[in-house]
Amino acid sequence: MLITRTLRTSRRDEMIDITREIASIVSKEQIKDGVAIVYCPHTTGGITIQENADPDVKHDILMRLDEVYPWKHPNYRHSEGNTASHLKALTTGSSQTIPIHEGNLTLGRWQGIYFCEFDGPRTREYVVKLLKG
Repeated sequence: MLITRTLRTSRRDEMIDITREIASIVSKEQIKDGVAIVYCPHTTGGITIQENADPDVKHDILMRLDEVYPWKHPNYRHSEGNTASHLKALTTGSSQTIPIHEGNLTLGRWQGIYFCEFDGPRTREYVVKLLKG
């Protein structure tokens, strides 16, 4: 089962919690045991699992990524001018695999699944592949 979801980002850099949407898909499709693979088909976006209890964690991650990968750098050569967004996406990765057990995502107490935008605002997609087993 392959499901595509669309979302609209509102800032150049942001992390959007998509955990509830993924859990809802698992529930709707009645997957009791298996895995959910969440994938970002964009070179300037990513998927990560991170703390979702304290919003300051998102702030700190985005701040540090900006420090490591500044938007402007004298040696960037990419003509579109968004090299930093590609580097941030490389750092977060394009997918995550989450086990499903007894109908629930097997995440830690403070974990959430995030779509990471690094070149927004834009309309984006992410893909969820559910595997039973």
